[in-house]
Amino acid sequence: MAARRFRLTPEEFDAAVEEALELIPAQFRDAMSNVAILVEAEPPEGEEELLGVYDGVPLTDWGQDWGGNLPDRITLFQGPLERMCATRDELLDEIAVTVVHEVAHHFGIDDERLHELGWG
Repeated sequence: MAARRFRLTPEEFDAAVEEALELIPAQFRDAMSNVAILVEAEPPEGEEELLGVYDGVPLTDWGQDWGGNLPDRITLFQGPLERMCATRDELLDEIAVTVVHEVAHHFGIDDERLHELGWG
């Protein structure tokens, strides 16, 4: 069986992430003013299959005094995403699913609910 791997240059991958963010409705994108979107080549050691991660405090957990904090971070991992995809279209779709999945965490949607909605 042939190995699955479709590669993009780092610039192409960043552009695909930007396109995926455009799929999110404007009212949600506008509410993400305190979120940094990052791309790393690989996840931390021991997490080789991790496609993306949200690191922050979901909006649903913010209090009235929340502010002035460092931005939340969504990190996508290019290597694992590429290794699971054999075609450009498949990779672009998987990037979009991963972006939506991690953005949903920023809005307080957990993995169980994402799976119910088909974004798991």
